[in-house]
Amino acid sequence: MGYVDGFVIPVPEKNLKAYIRMARIGKKMWLENGALDYKECVGDDLETKWGTPFPRLMKLKPGEVPVFSYIVFKSRRHRDQVNAKVMKEMDKMGEPPEMPFDMKRMVYGGFKVMVEK
Repeated sequence: MGYVDGFVIPVPEKNLKAYIRMARIGKKMWLENGALDYKECVGDDLETKWGTPFPRLMKLKPGEVPVFSYIVFKSRRHRDQVNAKVMKEMDKMGEPPEMPFDMKRMVYGGFKVMVEK
């Protein structure tokens, strides 16, 4: 079974272009270091008829959009190996420029895949 790191991030719309630039660098780093897939998705159809809509759950402020991201790995062990390589590369890059979102409001976790193809 696979393993997925998942993220949900409120991003100010005015910072979306900067976020996309950062995400492209992230995609390149994770895939070059062995991740199987990498996706960054921005909220589009958020007025749901059932369940709790992302904007309400995330307490989005006016002008913010939800970004849902995930990275796919072979296993948790594989994830840990890939992430260690990515973090080493990031350390070499030095301090990142100003983040285009509030890190304290990012939601993150690792997930075992239960159902696949």
